[in-house]
Amino acid sequence: MLEFRTFDLTVSDKVALVTLNRPQQMNTFNAAMRQDFLDLFDHTDAEDDIRAIVVTGTGKAFCAGLDLSAKANTFDFAKAGRESSDYRDGGGQVAMRIFDSLKPTICAINGAAIGFGATIPLAMDIRLASRNARFGYVFASRGITPEACSSWFLPRTVGVSTALEWCYTGRIFGAQEALDAGLIRSMYEPDELLSAALALAREIAENTAPVSTALIRQMMWRLAAADHPREAHRIETAALLARGGKADAVEGIASFFEKRPPSFSGKVSTDLPDFYPWWSQPGT
Repeated sequence: MLEFRTFDLTVSDKVALVTLNRPQQMNTFNAAMRQDFLDLFDHTDAEDDIRAIVVTGTGKAFCAGLDLSAKANTFDFAKAGRESSDYRDGGGQVAMRIFDSLKPTICAINGAAIGFGATIPLAMDIRLASRNARFGYVFASRGITPEACSSWFLPRTVGVSTALEWCYTGRIFGAQEALDAGLIRSMYEPDELLSAALALAREIAENTAPVSTALIRQMMWRLAAADHPREAHRIETAALLARGGKADAVEGIASFFEKRPPSFSGKVSTDLPDFYPWWSQPGT
């Protein structure tokens, strides 16, 4: 098992539980966490025994944003010895890696989710939160702009008007407002949040074919930005042709008629169809 500097990883029942673990710093994001996230999703993609991922935090915060130990110079790249032409937003690198993930990812937001803590869950598939969770897209209040690809994800999640209101004001808001706006799927008492997230992850892991799930994840995310449904029709047709004759499809139908749980044998590491990734294929 890999070891990480800023969070803990445990795997049980084909579910990877990732727990941000910098409680004294309120799990704030730094360079080490950026690398840990990139390594994590490389690892989970490669491990066929991992079929779903849950990300949560330790202590009273999920993630209170960027580590501001450099104080006023945190965003001054020249003073930090970084050339602006070489700079890439670290949160955006993590968001794009999660976007490319082959495994479903659930975020269990246990407490304060500010800045990066509010933007990085947007790249995850399903968000659950504690009643104690607090959210804040505080960038304009800090004299900066959104990161972690949130200007792409947030309006797609809650609509442009709500996204702009939250970013314009920079105010902190609670879990009920997040639920009402569709930012989170459901809200729980603090001691019930993680068990609910893990139960959902196990439902995915136990009942669905991992290759189908990997394809569905990318189809939903990428086709949401397509300019015509014909693109969805093209990819869905290719996927049905590729998957319909495989052992997983035979097993799925058999288990349905035999009224038993399915046992899928397809592996993400070896059995993705030839047309994947279709978005980088020549002529597409």
